[in-house]
Amino acid sequence: MEAWQLVLVGMVMLLGLCGVLVPGVPGTWLVWSGVAWWSLHERTTLAWWVLVGATALLLVDQTVVWLLGPRRLRGVGITPRMALFAGAGALVGFVLLPVVGAVLGFVGGVYGSERLRLGGHGEAMLSTRTVMRAAGTSILVELLGCLLVAGVWVGAVIRG
Repeated sequence: MEAWQLVLVGMVMLLGLCGVLVPGVPGTWLVWSGVAWWSLHERTTLAWWVLVGATALLLVDQTVVWLLGPRRLRGVGITPRMALFAGAGALVGFVLLPVVGAVLGFVGGVYGSERLRLGGHGEAMLSTRTVMRAAGTSILVELLGCLLVAGVWVGAVIRG
């Protein structure tokens, strides 16, 4: 694989790593697709093992996120109305300020929902922090899996 192709694969993986942090962006899929693209072009034993390992690791990672997420979020009182406010806030934030605005809008939507439900600023801030901690755990688990895959890919490229 030529250097410019490796740079493109690296950019796809970097976009995937950033996408893990942004609601609605399929970051894990982008990281996996970068590894798949590289291994399909390399066609070496090392490349195939990296692809198999990345696939297995990301499947386990997604399973953990899937099992961990609802359990942690259920415990802090996520309501359908809060999810609607957070999703709408993320969409509006993304339109107003691409990428970064989605995260800010998501947090703003959670805060707005809690402010309406609880009535006061202090209670809404406390509840928003609790919700963000619960959601952050899932994001960190997903980010860790993607970082491990990216690190193995970088090691394989350097070795290969």
